[in-house]
Amino acid sequence: MIKAGSVSKGMFLLVKNEPYLVTDRDFVNPGKGSAFVRLKLKNLRTGLVLKQVNKSQESLEEITVETKEAQYLYADNENYVFMDTETYEQFTMLIEGHEDKVYFMKEGNEIQLSFWNEKPLDILLKKKIALTVTKAEHALKGDTVSGATKTVTVKTGLKVKVPLFIKEGDKILINTETREYVERVN
Repeated sequence: MIKAGSVSKGMFLLVKNEPYLVTDRDFVNPGKGSAFVRLKLKNLRTGLVLKQVNKSQESLEEITVETKEAQYLYADNENYVFMDTETYEQFTMLIEGHEDKVYFMKEGNEIQLSFWNEKPLDILLKKKIALTVTKAEHALKGDTVSGATKTVTVKTGLKVKVPLFIKEGDKILINTETREYVERVN
C-alpha cells in the first residue's frame, strides 16, 4: 500500500481489481481543506483511461509489473501467440485492446511484454520501428509543392503519409505512438 500523495508518474496501481499505469499526476494543496491528488490512469488490459481524485492520505495498492522478452509468432482471430525466449513455452494474449499494435510487429521478431500475475498485459513497442514499403504510387512530375506527401503501405499493412521521394522497397522509420513517418533508413 502507498499513500496517494506519494504516487508518481510511471507507477502501477491496482484499482477495482484491474492493473493501471499512472500516466499523469497532479498534486493540489488548496488554501482551505486537505491536499489531494488528481491521477490519470491507463488500464493495462483494455487501454481505457480513468481519471481519479484521491485525498493525499488515502491508501492505494501498488503492484509490480514485470517486463519480459518474447518472440512474436503469429496472430489468429482472437489472440497473439508469443514464445518465451528462455523456456520456449508458447502463450497467448488477447488481441482485443491491442489491435493497432499488429502493424508494428513482424513474425519472428523479439518483442517486450509487460506481465502481472504471470499473465501478459501489454505489448511494449519501441518508440520508432523501421518497416519496408510494399506499395507506393509514383510521384507526378511537377507535383513538388513544399511539404507534398503521398500515402504508402508498409509490409505489415499500415498506411503512412510520406514525402514524394519514397518508393517501393525503401525502408522507413515510423513513430509507433503517432503512426507518422520519421525518416528514410539506409
